[in-house]
Amino acid sequence: MVVDICRVMAEMETDQALWARARAGDAEAFGTLFERHAMAVYRLCFWRTGDVALAEDLSAAVFLETWRHRARVAVVNGSILPWLFGVASNLVRGHRRAARRREAALRRLPPLPVEPDLADEVAGRVDAETTMRAVLAVVRQLPERDQEVLALCGWAGCTYEEAARILGVPVGTVRSRLARARARLGRLLAEPDGAGTSKAGSGVGPAQGRSEP
Repeated sequence: MVVDICRVMAEMETDQALWARARAGDAEAFGTLFERHAMAVYRLCFWRTGDVALAEDLSAAVFLETWRHRARVAVVNGSILPWLFGVASNLVRGHRRAARRREAALRRLPPLPVEPDLADEVAGRVDAETTMRAVLAVVRQLPERDQEVLALCGWAGCTYEEAARILGVPVGTVRSRLARARARLGRLLAEPDGAGTSKAGSGVGPAQGRSEP
């Protein structure tokens, strides 16, 4: 009963209060924040990568980086989520740069023998990744900055103001990038060779980002 009461009290605490404790080294408070926001961070990472395992690794790295650099973390409008999304966006960009360098190096090597596919036990993950990769095949034809704002406002549910803080740009820039991204995405999905991804593309995000009250 005491444990349940403590858990309920922790869940009622604001991000601001929990982070004040976590910043002072309270691992339990940080754990509550992790439980509160881990899924939102994972969803953003998965949307940007289309890879379940990689999204899980990046999500864990987000919280590890946040804990390591907790003295610099800023709570925005009572929520730590914009900061976490900012860290996630930076890690995804870093991973993409490293992946491009790795792919360039691998292209210079002789091909490896094909290994048997043993993915039966992860069929659910494969289906999710297949669907997401179909979406990303279209989304990745957009400029990187348009992909970022689409991920934050269209998938992660950030407000225009939150996305502007995460990306370090004016709110008007977020609005214009989002409008441009959606217009370009609509044209790409309407093209004949995009027909196979139009159904998956319907899950890219809501019609517009949330506005601050």
